[in-house]
Amino acid sequence: MNASLGKIRVAIVDDEPLARLAVKVRLAQRSEFELVAEYGDGDSALEGIAALRPDLVFMDVQMPGKSGIEVLAALPPRQRPMAVLLTAWDNFALQAFDLAAIDYLLKPVDDERLDEALDRALRAWPYRRNDSAAPAQWTRSFTVRSGARTVLVPAGEVERIEADGDYATLHTGGKTWLVRERLHTLATQLDPHLFQRVHRSTIVRLDMIAELRALTNRDALLRLRDGSLLRASRTYMPALADALDHLNKKTA
Repeated sequence: MNASLGKIRVAIVDDEPLARLAVKVRLAQRSEFELVAEYGDGDSALEGIAALRPDLVFMDVQMPGKSGIEVLAALPPRQRPMAVLLTAWDNFALQAFDLAAIDYLLKPVDDERLDEALDRALRAWPYRRNDSAAPAQWTRSFTVRSGARTVLVPAGEVERIEADGDYATLHTGGKTWLVRERLHTLATQLDPHLFQRVHRSTIVRLDMIAELRALTNRDALLRLRDGSLLRASRTYMPALADALDHLNKKTA
């Protein structure tokens, strides 16, 4: 693998701890891959993958909550990682093809077959990476209504965004604006180097964070520059830590 591409960041999603362990053991023997997260159910996997954006996911098909197929289908195509589906049944091949999965492994998976899937990911990675690295049209401004007026709010002036049912509230300079978009949709439209979702109900502009304090349950308490206190869920902490590290290196 071309070293300039870096390691392939992997997430494992399976409700069986032993199944996750089998993949983890094999990954540990392959220096080209880095395990960044593991999840035991579909609901937490969807939130975690959307926040962390791994390059490759080993996805169990049948799990509590959302199935693996439903998790992948719920992700926007540009955010959908390379996927290797894991299942005890052989009747999901068509769905796997529709979601552009790179492999489909039947349990119990032997080491040789797992290595074959990893090799396939290595071959596909340069092409997937180049596609995902294409210039993204991140949201530059929001169109909001203020009485009879239409106002453009620059994204760079937004300090945080909070969910409000089917809408979202922008906070900027002491003012609030209501936009007709769900928070999940906005999270996919904003530059992740500038904004990060820190909770299922909150997105924060990274340079607004003045202090981050770890809590005992792996959540964190954020203090913003305007004095606001927000809770960051542990689901979003790995992606937030990566984004803050990138921001610090950029401004150093």
